[in-house]
Amino acid sequence: MTRRDGFEEQLLTDLRAHVVRRAGAPSAARPVARRVRVPRGWRLAGAFGLAVVLTAGGLAVQTMGVGDRPPPTASASEIFRLAADAAREQPELVARPEQYVFTEFLATTRERPDSGPYRTSRAQVWRSAGGLAHVQARYRPENEPDGWGALRVLRPNDAADPRRELDELPPPAYHGDLPTDPDELLRYLREHPVDLHLPEGADEKAVYGDERMPYATARSMLDGYVPPRALAALFELLAREPGAVVIPGDVVDAAGRRGVAIRMPGVIGGNNDFVFDRDTHVYLGTRDSVVRDGKESLFSATALLRVAIVDRPGQLP
Repeated sequence: MTRRDGFEEQLLTDLRAHVVRRAGAPSAARPVARRVRVPRGWRLAGAFGLAVVLTAGGLAVQTMGVGDRPPPTASASEIFRLAADAAREQPELVARPEQYVFTEFLATTRERPDSGPYRTSRAQVWRSAGGLAHVQARYRPENEPDGWGALRVLRPNDAADPRRELDELPPPAYHGDLPTDPDELLRYLREHPVDLHLPEGADEKAVYGDERMPYATARSMLDGYVPPRALAALFELLAREPGAVVIPGDVVDAAGRRGVAIRMPGVIGGNNDFVFDRDTHVYLGTRDSVVRDGKESLFSATALLRVAIVDRPGQLP
């Protein structure tokens, strides 16, 4: 398959370009079943390693140092189960297919993966609940309350010509049909894997048949809206994924919230962390870093601020 989705990649690229422009700096595989699309530019390499071309993530820059820190008090699986308990307590949002899932987040991004200044922007994104329309978004530097850019439509790019936008619509952003039992959810995700848009010649059977594939699909669901009981099942499922570890010590996200970070397995050339509130264990966002010559540096980070259901792009809850 020659196409791959560029919604999240384009969103992050547009956000970074908007911030750089405002600052006055120079701007820098074939499906085998019904699949949802991989978020934020994730790709696969080899038999299954997630070769991340890094994404929007969730911790402040000062938390990225790898120094001596106290050991974590809970395992990754324990934190995921606490996150599942927190998810069950959240109010449920209901959406019709013609409505939109609205998300607002703070994003700390860097012009290049391992160099350049960090800048924080606010983004507002409208995704079609039923997958009936293209994603729309707008951005502003966090220190400019009146600096919102124009609302713009985001379309996927053609892999053969990244400058050309395609008319292909995104998958639904409202995941209301997910099972609420972890075992049933595991079966569902095996039957409905995330579409990884593998390169020509890739062994689809080996990749999509890998035991880690359902976990990659589960992570991708966090990009839209998952109702509370299904979200709890998703976190309980991620608690079973081998290889996840807790980053020692407290972290602070871009919104100043104290958190605990879980480093997810299988990433090549960098790290992808999930961040949860230190006290309530509510999901806060993600962070992504690159590793070069043994040195880790933050590339991008997001802090999820709010999620709502609205009737049209541009409408605020």
